[in-house]
Amino acid sequence: MNIILLSGGSGKRLWPLSNDIRSKQFIKIFKKEDGEYESMVQRIYRQIRSVDPEAKVTIATSKSQVSSIHNQLGNDVGVSVEPCRRDTFAAIALATAFLHDEMHVPEDEAVVVCPVDPYVDLSYFECVNELCRAAENGDRNLFLMGIEPTYPSDKYGYIKPVKGDDGALTYAFTEKPTVEKAKEYIAAGALWNGGVFAYKLSYVLNKARELLGTDDYAELFAGYENLRKISFDYAVVEGEKSIDVIRYQGKWEDLGTWNTLTEAMDESIVGDGRLNDKCENVHIINELGIPILGMGLKDMVISASPEGILVSDKEQSTQIKSYVDDIKQNIMFADKSWGTYRILDVEEGSLTIKASLKPGSRMNYHSHEHRDEIWNVIQGTGKTIVDGMEQPIKPGDVVTMAAGCKHTVIAGSEGLQLIEVQIGQDINVSDKKKFSL
Repeated sequence: MNIILLSGGSGKRLWPLSNDIRSKQFIKIFKKEDGEYESMVQRIYRQIRSVDPEAKVTIATSKSQVSSIHNQLGNDVGVSVEPCRRDTFAAIALATAFLHDEMHVPEDEAVVVCPVDPYVDLSYFECVNELCRAAENGDRNLFLMGIEPTYPSDKYGYIKPVKGDDGALTYAFTEKPTVEKAKEYIAAGALWNGGVFAYKLSYVLNKARELLGTDDYAELFAGYENLRKISFDYAVVEGEKSIDVIRYQGKWEDLGTWNTLTEAMDESIVGDGRLNDKCENVHIINELGIPILGMGLKDMVISASPEGILVSDKEQSTQIKSYVDDIKQNIMFADKSWGTYRILDVEEGSLTIKASLKPGSRMNYHSHEHRDEIWNVIQGTGKTIVDGMEQPIKPGDVVTMAAGCKHTVIAGSEGLQLIEVQIGQDINVSDKKKFSL
């Protein structure tokens, strides 16, 4: 089974745990049987592998999320990087061309496109597998998953069955309706449109040639910022007559706000938190190294990270986006392919970071033109390479790199933790030049 997972979006609605680099799908908030926590993307990837261990998964995403994907899923997952955002048709066309040209998937094989962040059970991916087989063997151009509605929602689009004059069944598609209209649609047999569809690669490659001028991956990538900006639903689905729909009746939730996310949590406290016995329906999610205490609270969410603290009534938490838009702050933490970093202190002319490297991982070999760096090893062992010279490191060691010096660090088998101090008058993320090693 070939699957494209669409991973987009920024971190406005689940601030302060998410930001423009770490979107909601990367927040580790769901407790596994072994007591460890996993994110939405880890959960959905694990579910796919449970249903089909041989599934080929490709994630269509922005460049800013690539490090988080590799950090949480490893390097075996395929990644189709969008140079910029051009809506879902361009993203899907690029990912489809990536499968064909870069991964050498034949045109007559089927692929299923899914969002990366629904909260579902395994039956969802059994339906996805069925959808893929239908696209592989059926005589329709496009196969959609229709989700059985549980209430008349105004947050989702609907797939409406329509009988033509000849008695043949076709489908109509709506954008998000009013609640009253949604009641009418459901009474007429409409299903939620969960944005899941399957097709043979040749179908979307043909659409790419028709609507974007090419189906060549290299050409699509090089000219991506100039591609037509249009959604897949509008560009393809709404005008397609050769469609079939497979019904899904299991769990399906969109955890896009704090009140919906906390409903799916298995426990009321993640991190260092305490609630007294007068609290009701209160959740604490704490990524800071200090305790949070709640007393006599009702229907509240408290979320804390290095980027800020949210204390909100759960219903009101759906309205935080406009307020967060006004908060101007540097990214204070992020996942990298090699581990994580967290900014500890920002001063005029200096920046202090805690970097945690996973066992066996390494940073890129790189240099900075406008800052010096000092690494203080606090845990683990490994080695540094500075201007080609290797040196083993252990706790207590200090490594200094002047501006222009090429350097990297490689963690040993137990991982590595560093305090990195950057010193300079022009410290910014763009001051980095990478080299091969």
